[in-house]
Amino acid sequence: FSILSTEQKHYLFYPTLQTMGKVQSENPPSKVISPQPGMCVKTSSVSDKKKVFLSICQSQAVPPPPHLSQEALVDLLESEDPTSYRVPMSLGEPHTEVDNSSQGCTVYDVVINDEFFQKCQKDTLFQQFLIAVSLEGLENKYSLELSRDIKVLKNRKFMGSIAEQNIRTKSKPIIQEIDSNMCGPLLTYASAAHCSFLPEFSLLVEPPSGNAEHLIAEILLPGVISARSLVLDLGEDRLVLVAQPSLFHLDIFFPLLFNQENSVAQFNTNTQTLTVTMPVVFS
Repeated sequence: FSILSTEQKHYLFYPTLQTMGKVQSENPPSKVISPQPGMCVKTSSVSDKKKVFLSICQSQAVPPPPHLSQEALVDLLESEDPTSYRVPMSLGEPHTEVDNSSQGCTVYDVVINDEFFQKCQKDTLFQQFLIAVSLEGLENKYSLELSRDIKVLKNRKFMGSIAEQNIRTKSKPIIQEIDSNMCGPLLTYASAAHCSFLPEFSLLVEPPSGNAEHLIAEILLPGVISARSLVLDLGEDRLVLVAQPSLFHLDIFFPLLFNQENSVAQFNTNTQTLTVTMPVVFS
């Protein structure tokens, strides 16, 4: 395994991974939303210079990103890894429309939280940031290359029509309890663990070279004796773990997208370690 990111702890890794079955239903919870108009952004595809429009819409159904002040946003943009701050958004399928010149164009509907949209409308820096992450999100999802020479259309809130979108609601994977006799250890701490509201964890990718097939989160939870006290939520690139009552809380984003339905969580009661194995989604 190779390390994607980790706290400054000392670990010993063992390259063993047990085969784990599905624990999610085939049909994850979802709901249909009707996005409201927001703003329209004009750009073009780099390869063929054809017109592309972004209808950036808003909905209460999309969760807001973590609070971020303008000062914090400036620091983020100047940091080495501005992608560490994620904006939840729903990216719709491309659809063909006709622009004001009666020419065909491609339109993508991007849906974000309505309160965050209003914040972006009041602050130019946040608006520019929103447009940038929307372009990047579409490029990653649809293997595009879009021009950064953009124009926000003042008198148009969307292009063509806004389609309903089907978004996933939160899904909670079942956490299986195991003991050390069922599988070999994946992680051993060389330093003594200590209780903290933020648990010690490591993120691994398997295999260590070539295309990643699985993301593996190893989370040490000293003091937790049963999986029944754990609440685990998975998004397409996010893991949120709460050990009740208010013992630990972990909220992390991953550099890769993964398949929520086929993700598996196991809690080893002997080592008090939660292992979450997440199949990587290839774009």
